[in-house]
Amino acid sequence: MMDLIKAFLVGGAICALVQILLNKTKLMPGRVMVLLVVTGAVLGCLGVYEPFAQWAGAGASVPLLGFGNTLWKGVAKSMGEEGFLGIFKGGLTASSAGIAGAMIFGYLGSLAFKPKMK
Repeated sequence: MMDLIKAFLVGGAICALVQILLNKTKLMPGRVMVLLVVTGAVLGCLGVYEPFAQWAGAGASVPLLGFGNTLWKGVAKSMGEEGFLGIFKGGLTASSAGIAGAMIFGYLGSLAFKPKMK
């Protein structure tokens, strides 16, 4: 039960900080999303994000910061195995299940709810 509470609080804190960033700056949501992914990758490269994600659980691994960390882990692993080509291949290999799931469920959601352009 404590793991659930910790994940909820950490994930909520990350979302609250992002919302404050959106409200206090003129950054567009797309740029903030890119900033989160890049920040997660940089923190993963520095070795900071993985211990934090182990401690926080899904509260740290589910948001876009966790996606950036996953991309970094895939690139680092693939570079060790395949060299320079791993820079281009590793991130997509590591995150392919999440990307495919997002696309499939997004498509199913669009079929179920019939979104309209504003």
